[in-house]
Amino acid sequence: MLQPSAPANYQTVRLAAGKHDDPGDGVCVMELASMIAHEPFTDHPRSVCPVIAAFLRAYNDAIDDPRRQDLYRLASLAIGTRDSWVIEQQRARRCREWAEQVWSRRPWPVRLFARRAFGLDVNIKAQGVARSAVAAIGRHTDHTHAMAVALVEELCAMTSETARPTEAAPPALSRA
Repeated sequence: MLQPSAPANYQTVRLAAGKHDDPGDGVCVMELASMIAHEPFTDHPRSVCPVIAAFLRAYNDAIDDPRRQDLYRLASLAIGTRDSWVIEQQRARRCREWAEQVWSRRPWPVRLFARRAFGLDVNIKAQGVARSAVAAIGRHTDHTHAMAVALVEELCAMTSETARPTEAAPPALSRA
């Protein structure tokens, strides 16, 4: 007689690419974060910064299954990172800088394509910058995986308490 299986929970699920309707089908890293945070099952958890979430969703889908399993810790780390607009922009700026560094190490034809295809400029939306940073990686290796994990850790460490004074909103102009 077969025993009914226990419902999937954040301790028993396996990370998988894509968006899922049910945790029993697997979960992406952001769906896992929503489960850990006791939020409704979604790949857009309210408690995670949209920039970090966009990077992790894109990265989750871009890497192979063994590397994807390393993201469990990052799902937990990302919870509680939603912060002010200033911090979100600071994180997007860091993603842009990181993407530029990664692109600069690639062959010049690829760098030219990157500029045109992904628009790594200051006007791109914050979440788009995060997705472009993942696209900058190209071939995924243990080295690029370590770099991506380190970037997420750095982004999670950026908070209102650690904001650079120069990143604050500009003061109102006074009339002379």
